[in-house]
Amino acid sequence: MNHTRLAHRPKGRALRATALLAITACTLTACGNGHDDASASASSPAASAPAAGASSPAASPGAEGPSDSALRMIANGGHRLAFHVTPGHLPAIVLDAGGGEDSSQWKEIAPRLHSATGSQIITYDRAGMGASDEVPGPWKVENAVSDLEAGLRELGVTRNVVLVAHSQAGEVATYFTRDNPRLVSGAVLIDASLPQLYTDEQIARLVAATAPQVEAARKDTSKKANRQLIATAESYVPLHEAYHEVTWPSSVPATVVVSEKTPFDGSPQDARRWREAAAEFAAAAPNRALVTAWGSSHAIPHDRPGLVLEEIERMLGRLS
Repeated sequence: MNHTRLAHRPKGRALRATALLAITACTLTACGNGHDDASASASSPAASAPAAGASSPAASPGAEGPSDSALRMIANGGHRLAFHVTPGHLPAIVLDAGGGEDSSQWKEIAPRLHSATGSQIITYDRAGMGASDEVPGPWKVENAVSDLEAGLRELGVTRNVVLVAHSQAGEVATYFTRDNPRLVSGAVLIDASLPQLYTDEQIARLVAATAPQVEAARKDTSKKANRQLIATAESYVPLHEAYHEVTWPSSVPATVVVSEKTPFDGSPQDARRWREAAAEFAAAAPNRALVTAWGSSHAIPHDRPGLVLEEIERMLGRLS
């Protein structure tokens, strides 16, 4: 679809723009339990975080882990990241939130998952979210992967990890698993951003649709959500052109859970491409499964937490 046609369909353009933000920055949609700048500021490292490597009970709105988890601040590349750890046995289950979300996205699921499995549960805030330091400049998936690697290394997690990744975290999970196939035992990808989606045509559609929102964000950089959107937009095209060529290791099993409504509810063509990308990913290897979260929006962890738990437990059963 060319830019001229987009200009004649403002409603569709807004829907696709909202969808892009749902995947990357979640500033215009409710992807579960979003938090405003006030809560983010209250939980910023400058306000409340202990020194790097220290532990304390998990607290602070916008960055809370399970009630019995401990907060570890871990340094990497000159910034600090908040990891919430609930002790347990292997495999360690790492829950990675969607774009614009922090570890509190999992506050309902994480304790239930620990109770059901006894596994070590790890949630964390990517840079700029929750209690983790904000990093200026374009968002780079390589930096996000490095942060996760540093956190797991510092926590002594060196094998048998099950990744659970929602939305934008699917990109982090894909690169992380490609680089660490012996560390990752399996993954559950929840309405995740997958390489198959990002054809040149689809990238162009998303960029054109989001341009007005990005320009508006540039006019008010005092808001954390706007800064996150700008950081994502600055690297969006080259990042996703490269991502389209990335492959998931065939040795690592994965379950793809796709929502019925997708992030593009209201844009049938884009919703179809999202579902097709999930199906193409799942069909690429015999150790992958495709599950549809019927009745769910893109915010599957919020809309269908029971299904998320079920699929994680199913993955654990496959690995035992």
